[in-house]
Amino acid sequence: MARFHTNSPLALLLVYPLNAWRDAPLFPTPPDALNDLPDAAPLEPGARVLDAGCGLGDGLIALRQAYPLARLEGLEWSRPLRWLCARRCPWAQVHWGDMWRADWSGYQLVYLFQRPESMARAWAKGCAEMAPGAWLVSLEFPVPGVQPHARQQAPGGRAAWVYCTPREGRMSDTTKVTTVSGITKPSITAE
Repeated sequence: MARFHTNSPLALLLVYPLNAWRDAPLFPTPPDALNDLPDAAPLEPGARVLDAGCGLGDGLIALRQAYPLARLEGLEWSRPLRWLCARRCPWAQVHWGDMWRADWSGYQLVYLFQRPESMARAWAKGCAEMAPGAWLVSLEFPVPGVQPHARQQAPGGRAAWVYCTPREGRMSDTTKVTTVSGITKPSITAE
């Protein structure tokens, strides 16, 4: 796992711009954190997957391990981190840009490892832009007030929260939660 250390606040600001800290500092995804994700969020071969805020590429590496046949893309606001990520993950398309201004409509899954306070905004963006039935996955932080499709306990104790963008019809508050193979899955009924 790549680690980022610096003794100089100026060096840190050059690599990771101040406005990027409002979303998340550099949070690397643990290597095995997403291994069981296809059980909860199945994808067809060739599906487009975005790591929004890809940092040094740890999330892309974990996503490749989980979805070896997916078309992986990363988006990073810091130009130096985007450059380093592209070198670490040559099999992925890594773009420079703002995840909040980027269009998520072409992705079947968007992965985030952000701050807890940005999750409601990410869910709203996903619901507005992604196709019904697409997946939004958050490592560690749930979307407040939204029932997940599944919650997976990753090695090391981190949780992956899996959300499915609403299909046609309104989602009801009637939920039954079951756990299978370490995956907690609520059954949500449409009204």
